[in-house]
Amino acid sequence: MGEVFPTIMGKNLNKQTITIPNDFTQRNVIVIMAFQRWHQSIVDEMISLLELNDLPQNYDIIEVPVVQKMSWFRQRRLDAIMRAGITDFEVRQRTITVYTDKPALLDSLSIASDQKICWYVVESMTSKILFKGVELISQSDLEMMKSL
Repeated sequence: MGEVFPTIMGKNLNKQTITIPNDFTQRNVIVIMAFQRWHQSIVDEMISLLELNDLPQNYDIIEVPVVQKMSWFRQRRLDAIMRAGITDFEVRQRTITVYTDKPALLDSLSIASDQKICWYVVESMTSKILFKGVELISQSDLEMMKSL
């Protein structure tokens, strides 16, 4: 595949600034990108599936809500609402909100629409996209992830 995952910055719900994928250097990372609020239940289902298949033993798994850049005040308000709804430290740690020019990010990843979740397996150190998909992770996707 030869594609490289772009460098994007965000903050996790524990208020730490994170650079994706650069801050994930020990293991390959599974990046699950959601673009709409209603994507959350699908993201939760995908993470449960990854956990049931023991993939957190071999991968860092992060969920990345991508939000169109907005005012500082509105960002802080949305962050506070998300933190209030998520009390688990580990879930807060892996949830990295990115406020950015959403159309530009979609374009850089060749994503046609923000109506579907996209996920990527990104190689640590090189940022090379090893494998990617749209919507739910299938059994064959899981097998591919286990083989990498």
